[in-house]
Amino acid sequence: MSVAKVTEIISSSSKSFDDAVENGIKRASKTLKGITGAWVADQKVTVKDGEVDEYRVVLKVTFILN
Repeated sequence: MSVAKVTEIISSSSKSFDDAVENGIKRASKTLKGITGAWVADQKVTVKDGEVDEYRVVLKVTFILN
């Protein structure tokens, strides 16, 4: 039997939402072992001088506990 945990992280990118997701998963993988999935709970952008400055995502990351 496995037991999983879900944790919430926030990640950003200057390129795109997809890049922000990939950055978040890469970084989470350095600390969390056994990641099995993630979903985007929220997304937003920051704006500077009328242009998109940064893409941000809130990820819910699922991983298996040892």
